[in-house]
Amino acid sequence: MSLVVTDAIVLHAFDYLESSRILKLVTREAGVRSVLARGARRSKKRFGTSLDLYAQGSAELHMKIGRELDTLSDFDVRRARPQLAMQLSRFTGASTIAELTLRFARDAADPGLFDAVEAALDAIGAAPPERARDVTLAGAWRVLRELGVAPTVDNCAECHASVDPDAAAMFSHPAGGTLCERCAHLARAGRTLPPAARNALRAWLSGAEHPLADAQAARAHQRLLREFLAEHLSEDRPLRAFDVWERETLTGAETKHEGVA
Repeated sequence: MSLVVTDAIVLHAFDYLESSRILKLVTREAGVRSVLARGARRSKKRFGTSLDLYAQGSAELHMKIGRELDTLSDFDVRRARPQLAMQLSRFTGASTIAELTLRFARDAADPGLFDAVEAALDAIGAAPPERARDVTLAGAWRVLRELGVAPTVDNCAECHASVDPDAAAMFSHPAGGTLCERCAHLARAGRTLPPAARNALRAWLSGAEHPLADAQAARAHQRLLREFLAEHLSEDRPLRAFDVWERETLTGAETKHEGVA
């Protein structure tokens, strides 16, 4: 059994037996891990509030090859992020980031993914309620980039030719992103992304902020993200937190948007 001390963020937690808790963590040195916190429910002296959702700190993990559940011996919390639970749009956004990470990440060191999750949760926690959704979109696309499945934006996903960054372009989920005019004519299906939508996607993939004009634009980008996930990552298993995030701000006025055809 080896001891690993690593930065970690709590992404999921549930009670186990009478006194313990099982957590799912994203860590800098060991990827996504499932850990057992023995006695966490019986005494707050060892862990205190460190086991709250989205808490971040230094975790001591006892790991054994071939064992699915590590043992958490200590968690020194440095950032609690209580603001994520104070507003519904922030909480559903953070839950979406956590779900994408837990579903598709690996149990190996991935500092880039850890940084992407950390930045996304911090940005969502600092966002005003009306901006929580586009900030979540930015975080989700950056997480996908770190997972190695980011779409192309300025080069054709089929032939790799440059695509005018200021033009509307076909976006093909099966192909993995933007298509040039020639390949777009051969594509079986796709949707047209206007320049504004491509600008947003380009910024988010680079880790930059890009506020959207209105709620309808955000809804259209949520739909684009959902379709991309269904094509490349979902494995026919529902993304429950993602569904809640979409429904949380769905209104009749938002069901159609011309910005992403």
